[in-house]
Amino acid sequence: MSPVLAGLLQLLALIAALALAHIPLGNHLARVYSSGTHWRVERWIYQGIGADPDTTMRWPAYLRGVLAFSAAGVLFLYLLQRLQGVLPGSLGFASIDPDQAFNTAVSFVTNTNWQSYYGEQAMGHVVQTAGLTVQNFVSAAVGMAVAAALVRGFATSRTGELGNFWADLVRGVVRVLVPLAAVAAVVLVAGGVIQNFSGIHSVGQFMGGSQQWNGGAVASQEAIKQLGTNGGGYFNANSAHPFENPTPFTNLFEIFLILLIPFSLPRAFGLMAGSVRQGYAILGTMATIWVGFIALMMWTEFTHRGPALEIAGGAMEGKELRFGIGGSSIFAVSTTLTSTGAVDSFHSSFTGLGGGITMLGMMLGEIAPGGVGSGLYGMLIMAVIAVFIAGLMVGRTPEYLGRKIGGREIKFAACYILITPALVLVLTAAAMALPTPGDSMTNSGAHGFSEILYAYTSAANNNGSAFAGLNADTQWFNTTLGLAMLLGRFLPMVFVLALAGSLARQAPVPVTAGTLRTEKPLFAGLLVGVVLIVAGLTYFPALALGPLAEGLAS
Repeated sequence: MSPVLAGLLQLLALIAALALAHIPLGNHLARVYSSGTHWRVERWIYQGIGADPDTTMRWPAYLRGVLAFSAAGVLFLYLLQRLQGVLPGSLGFASIDPDQAFNTAVSFVTNTNWQSYYGEQAMGHVVQTAGLTVQNFVSAAVGMAVAAALVRGFATSRTGELGNFWADLVRGVVRVLVPLAAVAAVVLVAGGVIQNFSGIHSVGQFMGGSQQWNGGAVASQEAIKQLGTNGGGYFNANSAHPFENPTPFTNLFEIFLILLIPFSLPRAFGLMAGSVRQGYAILGTMATIWVGFIALMMWTEFTHRGPALEIAGGAMEGKELRFGIGGSSIFAVSTTLTSTGAVDSFHSSFTGLGGGITMLGMMLGEIAPGGVGSGLYGMLIMAVIAVFIAGLMVGRTPEYLGRKIGGREIKFAACYILITPALVLVLTAAAMALPTPGDSMTNSGAHGFSEILYAYTSAANNNGSAFAGLNADTQWFNTTLGLAMLLGRFLPMVFVLALAGSLARQAPVPVTAGTLRTEKPLFAGLLVGVVLIVAGLTYFPALALGPLAEGLAS
């Protein structure tokens, strides 16, 4: 079987699996965030944290819940790392330095999972399980909660109420993430992923010395790492490591986990908004961009240029032989079009244009299908922008899902789409202008610039993957990337929730002959165009200096 055919068959199998899961999981998600009852275990949690799940919140109260919970998570995870040296189960590892502890705490709480350390050489079992894995669950649940609040903004009339953050958070963990992650962990263990609490031990003899590895609860962390679009790996090699991702089957299964909830949320959105066809329009937009990016990535990586690539069957540098170009390309696109950031190959080793595709996927805002929760609310923001542009074209007040998109709403949407590019471009410019940050680049020219551009793009978009050629474990990068993660996560949430509150206060607008039919393929096509044009106009100059220059020169 040719490598190209193998890649296409993997893609078709993945699409079929996602299609089978779309309706049942989407229906379940809609029930979870529309339920008025509480499970017994949920009531115990509410009592423990002192929350009243039946109190409805307007957007400022909902936002305060998000920020307070996330701030507590950052503080707890920071202290856990700083105290690692005196904790049991630390495997003898020392406490984490302050700047790296800050970076890592922010990274996992913001669902970024950027790692400027070697996981197997820095973090013991307690930090990995009680700290990092726990944040993989709750940070994903926060994203889903904010998405549910925005959907309620479209579905609620004249009240301004968006639900209860604590109820949304707990239900997301208890009813969605824990059950799915438990099943996924069992599948991964059956596929060969390790799950233990063993200490450090030597493995064989290499060049006169032994290589040391430590075990860990890898399968359980790997499951929620992918399912919650987190991305932080137990080992430095991430999902390229055979302990995390041993076979082509586990590779495809992990891609399925990455896309499972983001591709199911549009159906939940349609059901909660009262129109399943609106959900299909959003789903179609996401799927079109995702498939298009995979096609482009496979084309760039399979293109034969020179004897070495012809013998290898494509650009195999930096890719695992057990996954090949097809599996690596699907993984790379899926992890950068979501906020996952896990890698089964090194994006720095992709062709110049291939590396640019991974970067562009993040620059779109990771909305196709995007992160757990963040992908849906990001795409809905772009839908508001698209409706506004369409309204300007025909000279009437734009409407979406029975809500008028006026000056207040479009300002919130505009602020949302401007925050991340501002963070990426300003911090990249500062790093390139100052003398010290440039010392961390292992390459010069366009590729070296791409390393820094990729790092800030990944951090500000809460992705977490890296170009693998940048030494980011410095005070400058630990601090500035940490700030980019914080601002890139929570400032957009401010405007999402403010928009939701503004929409929830409106009265429904009746459908007329002049209403734009946003459930039609025509609108989905417009939405695809708006997404690509907004990102293209914003980032094209930076891309031209990095991956485009490198790709055209090769």
